[in-house]
Amino acid sequence: MTTTANHLDGLAGIVILAGGASKRMGTPKAELILPTGERLLDYHVRHALELTVADTNLSIMIADNGRGFDINAHLMQNRPHSAVSHIPDYTSNESDEQIDTAGALAAIESAMQALLKVNGSTADSVTIDKSQSSWLMVISCDSLIPATDLWHELQRASAQAADKRIICLTDDSHLYPLLGLYQLSIEPDLKAYIDSGQRRVMPFIKPMVQSVPFAKSWQHLTNFNTPEDFAQACTALNNL
Repeated sequence: MTTTANHLDGLAGIVILAGGASKRMGTPKAELILPTGERLLDYHVRHALELTVADTNLSIMIADNGRGFDINAHLMQNRPHSAVSHIPDYTSNESDEQIDTAGALAAIESAMQALLKVNGSTADSVTIDKSQSSWLMVISCDSLIPATDLWHELQRASAQAADKRIICLTDDSHLYPLLGLYQLSIEPDLKAYIDSGQRRVMPFIKPMVQSVPFAKSWQHLTNFNTPEDFAQACTALNNL
């Protein structure tokens, strides 16, 4: 599915979070292999690329905490306008040990900084129209929800919650802040939060978040932390 440019209004870029330790999984989640033979990271990049059109430079960023995961070169064929890049986590003036535990917020901050560069000549920069709300879409590598479907669902919610600056999925008991939209306007607050030594996601987002209930068909497609969880997610994907 290709999304037309007017349906992308407000979407500045996508960051795929692929830097987790994945200790319980036993292998990096980005490198998990789907039943189709496709690697999970390539799956997310492929669906993110489906949001781009010929005249849209939608920045797709991979935040893998320096792991250097490559992507399938075939994904970029016939997509000269698509920019896919690796970004380092944001670091403040802290020790290396503290930086290593910066977590998802550091990746989100780095992606926001890349998007806010007013320099159209670089692949990971976007000129932001400050008259509109501009969103960064965050996708974690413990999910099989396609970027196209996630954007469609979250965009509808963002139009109905003009006073909220973060939109994310929720089920009956948990928020999923790493499957959501983040307004670029929060970047200074996020930077200050990280610079103060804070790392926890929930305390930061709580005052500004709007939750969106999971579609029933998505319930088992995310939050997999063990091989058994991943197998269940793959089964749910096949049943869609």
